Amino acid sequence: MNLSVKGKTCYANIGLFYAAAIWGSTFFVVKQALDNIDPVILVGYRFILAAVIMAIPLILLKKRLRDNLKDGLILGLLLWILYVAQTIGLKYTTAANSGLITGLFVAFVPVFSIVIFRMMPSITAVIATVISIIGLWILTGGLKQINIGDLLTLITAVTYAIHILYADKFIKRGADPYILSFQQFAFVGLASLLTGVLFKLPFAIGTAEAFGMMIFLAIFPSLTAFAIQLIAQRHVSPVRVSLILAFEPVFAVIFAWTLGNEAYSLNKAIGGFLIFLALVISGLPSRKIRLGGRQ
Repeated sequence: MNLSVKGKTCYANIGLFYAAAIWGSTFFVVKQALDNIDPVILVGYRFILAAVIMAIPLILLKKRLRDNLKDGLILGLLLWILYVAQTIGLKYTTAANSGLITGLFVAFVPVFSIVIFRMMPSITAVIATVISIIGLWILTGGLKQINIGDLLTLITAVTYAIHILYADKFIKRGADPYILSFQQFAFVGLASLLTGVLFKLPFAIGTAEAFGMMIFLAIFPSLTAFAIQLIAQRHVSPVRVSLILAFEPVFAVIFAWTLGNEAYSLNKAIGGFLIFLALVISGLPSRKIRLGGRQ
C-alpha cells in the first residue's frame, strides 16, 4: 500500500517519538550498568551486538553492506564520539545533568545548519528551539555543580546535532537507512573495542544484571531507535527531528513518575508542556530567515 506524503510524515513523527521514549528510559539504566562494566567497553558491546543483529536480515536480502561506506563511516565516527563522551560523562555527573546537556543538541541543530550547510531555519523553528531549551532547563532543574562529566556530555550535544544534519544529508540524497545503520553500529562497536585493547581496559561484565542491561541497550536504544531515526529523516526536517527528540528527558520524567514511583513535580510538568508547545509551533507555516539579502 502506497502512503501519501502526509501519511509517511505522520509515521516518521511516531517513530521519532518512539526513539525519544526509548532513549529517555536509558539514562538510569546506563548509570547503573557502569558500576559493573567499563563505559567504553559497554559502548563497544552494545553496538557490536546491534550491528550483528542488523546485518543478518541485510545479508539474507542480499544487500551490499559497503554501499555509501564513506557516509556510514562519517555517521559512525560522530556516533562513537557522542556515545563515548556521554557514557564516560555519566560516571561523573548525574542522570539529570546528562539529560539536560544532551538535550542542548536542539540549540546546536539550527546553528550548525547555518554554519555547515548554509541552511536557514524558519522563524518559527528558531522560536520553537528557544522555547524547547527553556523547557529543558525547567524540566531538569538546570545545571547543578558543573564538573568534568558535564563538559564531556556537552561534546555529546554538539556531535549529536552534527549527526542529525549529516544523516539528513545522506538519507535525502538516497542512501539506504538500514545499511547506514549497520555501518555506523559496526564502526562504533569496533572503534570502542579497539580503544579498549589499546588502553588495556577491562572487558569483563561484572554481573548478570549488567549483562542484561547491555542486551537491552543493544536492541532497543541502539538497534531499533537509531534505525528508525534514519528512516524517519527521509520525511522530516532536521530541526523538527531535534524538537521531537527533545522529548527524551520528558519521557524520562514520565517513566520516573509511573514505573519509578517518583513524586509529581509542577516544574517538570511545565518544562514538558513547553517542549510540547515548541513542537506545535515548529509545525506552523513561516518564512525562512534571510541572511545577507538571500533567502
